[in-house]
Amino acid sequence: MTLDQLSVLNFKNYGEATIYPDPHVNIFTGLNGQGKTNLLDAIHYLSFCKSYFNPIDSQNIRHGEDFFVVEGVFAQDGDKDKIYCGVKKGQKKTFKKNKTEYERLAEHIGQFPSVVISPYDKDLISEGSEVRRKFMDSIISQYNRPYLDDLISYNQVLRQRNSLLKYFWENRTYDADNLEVWSMQLVDLARRIFAERQKFVESFEPIFQGHYAAISGKAEEVDIRYRSHLSEGDFAEVLKESLDKDRRTHYTNVGAHKDDLKFGIGGGHPLKKFGSQGQQKTFLIALKLAQFDLVKEVTNKVPVLLLDDIFDKIDDVRVQHLMQLVSDHNFGQIFITDTHSERIERIFEEITDSVKVFHIEKGEVHA
Repeated sequence: MTLDQLSVLNFKNYGEATIYPDPHVNIFTGLNGQGKTNLLDAIHYLSFCKSYFNPIDSQNIRHGEDFFVVEGVFAQDGDKDKIYCGVKKGQKKTFKKNKTEYERLAEHIGQFPSVVISPYDKDLISEGSEVRRKFMDSIISQYNRPYLDDLISYNQVLRQRNSLLKYFWENRTYDADNLEVWSMQLVDLARRIFAERQKFVESFEPIFQGHYAAISGKAEEVDIRYRSHLSEGDFAEVLKESLDKDRRTHYTNVGAHKDDLKFGIGGGHPLKKFGSQGQQKTFLIALKLAQFDLVKEVTNKVPVLLLDDIFDKIDDVRVQHLMQLVSDHNFGQIFITDTHSERIERIFEEITDSVKVFHIEKGEVHA
């Protein structure tokens, strides 16, 4: 799968721009703040119906305008599909494939997969469990539509159960039968989500280990562990045991919405505390390359790989290992940003003859 054309209108700092990417390697160069990363984000919109960096669509509209449009043409298996994303202030987002609008955005997820590696990924290490759950969910949802449906339903049921708990607390009342209706639905959905997340981690972890070892030169030991209330026993019983606390806090304290991934280094020590900046960056790159491989294997589609400023804070040895990995591995189409145009062009000239360079300056593209 390749992106053959990308067009943006009033998107972030771009007035209007169109590019025709190379099917292999595309490099966006320029100083910081010129709009290199914004083009990667436009591609992410075409894959996931949303920004990778800012979840509020209206904030991605160019200053002084009231709408933006992102369009792209994907080619795969001899077919071409035109994808349209339009956002106007105060209106519902419009998303179309070949001029046909989706009724549900979830129908689009997984059709044109992409993987982003960005400095923003550090949140996977530094922030709370919600970020890591979203990481898991975004991967599984690309190849497992029933999982995405269960996830949407789970969050809806959770909101209903929490609203009921809050109503009980505010009105000094309690209806066990009414609450049980939502609890039973939550249990059923949580069990299915837990089972899929377990299968995901079992498949994902060895792929991740291989990538980390390749980039680091096997310099240190790392691990990923899945933590869930559902591993503590029958979830229906775990939820019942939490009922008193739920009523006190008017919130559901246990469940799939509390799951987490624990990242370890050097024999299980927390990566956040014990990993250097270079080790953390290597860990994140390995996570994303494992994501790429897993999605490719399960969907039989080669995702578009978006690499945003990945050379910052990793030493030359790890850069060399990473570039060798890109050289040896069939990654398909790559988009990469870097402020050092000579360095990045030289690196890729050594590993592929098909490279297209776009110089970005103040929201304008110069091929």
